Amino acid sequence: MRNSHVLTLVLLVLILALALSIHAQTYSVLYNFGNQSGDPYWPKYSGLVVQGQDGNLYSAAPNGGVYGYYGAAFKVTPAGTLTLLYSFDATHGSYPYGGLTLGTDGNFYGTTLQGGASDVGTIFKLTASGNLTVLYNFTNGSDGAGPLAPPIQGRDGNFYGTASLGGTGYGTFYKITPSGTFTRLYQFDVTHGSHPWAPLVQGTDGSFYGMTLDGGANNYGVVYRVTASGSFTVLYNFDNANGANPVGPLVQGSDGKFYGTTVVGGTSANGVVFEITPAGTLTVLHHMSGTDGVQPYAGLVQATDGNFYGANLGGGSNGYGTIFRITPQGSYAVLYNLDLTTGQWPYVTPFQHTNGIIYGDTYAGGTGNVTPCAVGYCGVFYSLDLSLKPFVRLVSTSGRPAQIVGVLGQGFTGTTNVYFNGVRAQFTVKTDTYLEAKVPIRASSGSVTVVTPSGTLTSNTPFRVENPAVGLK
Repeated sequence: MRNSHVLTLVLLVLILALALSIHAQTYSVLYNFGNQSGDPYWPKYSGLVVQGQDGNLYSAAPNGGVYGYYGAAFKVTPAGTLTLLYSFDATHGSYPYGGLTLGTDGNFYGTTLQGGASDVGTIFKLTASGNLTVLYNFTNGSDGAGPLAPPIQGRDGNFYGTASLGGTGYGTFYKITPSGTFTRLYQFDVTHGSHPWAPLVQGTDGSFYGMTLDGGANNYGVVYRVTASGSFTVLYNFDNANGANPVGPLVQGSDGKFYGTTVVGGTSANGVVFEITPAGTLTVLHHMSGTDGVQPYAGLVQATDGNFYGANLGGGSNGYGTIFRITPQGSYAVLYNLDLTTGQWPYVTPFQHTNGIIYGDTYAGGTGNVTPCAVGYCGVFYSLDLSLKPFVRLVSTSGRPAQIVGVLGQGFTGTTNVYFNGVRAQFTVKTDTYLEAKVPIRASSGSVTVVTPSGTLTSNTPFRVENPAVGLK
């Protein structure tokens, strides 16, 4: 009898654990692209998704909009309501492959692959209400052409980005001010990498890190570091055995290393997940096998549980791609096998909202069928609920004492305190999803916490205080 009770208890524990596991990894289709006329569809390549000050998610797709094929910028609520913000055209740019990034001014910034004055791409600013301003028209000269990735805002307030073509024919690295003053800082060549498709990331050291699709010593692409003044260093030459042809962005982990993916290469030629130190030592964490996914075009996001999440374009049990989790030590698990109905072929890097949920989109799949895409080929916008707690995200992750810093989150109405590494800060609640805080004079580097009526929220990344006022009372 005793053994029977023990067996029953073990079975109950296993069932409960399975139920919790299923609950902790809930995949949902929030929106089927192509549900209505003018919808975006076929989101591809870097296609970054970002959270706005209003708590909604913003991005762009290279197809769709009221003009059909030129692309569209859009907003999606966390519940899945989509709003078309802007329809691109040949005059103001076309085919925004890179998605959007958020500026400290609350506006969104991006690029188009073509269109503009010379039909070789533009850099644009977009308001949350959908008003677009072209900041720069590429000329296919030394400035570059065909930008695939959106620019990111550096610590100095300027934006930095890459063009995939132009310069000497292999792409450029540039700086542009918020008002549109453009400076080309570096021209890629075959030796030091060529065709930078991946978005940049600014490291904690202030330098920018990125990857090229090809070029380098073995013509499989490189990982590089470049300063705000254009000083360029190749950190690693991909060699196929350890990965080849990266497209997605790097992400700097909480341990200071950078993490990323390559589309192909590795032991099965299906791509890899890797880590690389700022000094250039690369370690492959996982080789895609096919059954667990192939061709990870998307980059990784480090969620608040410390693990990384990504997506494979194909493979898995259905052949349409997978969403996966990998620990910093390389323990890999498929969380969801995509299919024709729930989405297929994800190119875009997943994004974690401050509500704790991960969001992303797929190139195809779903039930939308607005012409010219058809049922199963328009793509979906999805969520992946891992039961992670809400947190706050810093619009700027570094700054000087007395500088104003934007904070994204939710439930800010009635906030009582904001702390920078334990030091109380002055703050102003702008909306329920956005507040601004002044970096305290005596602050030191560390987490930012916001005390709301529903509880205390902690930043997902530490804030680094520049030129701290040491010794002041």
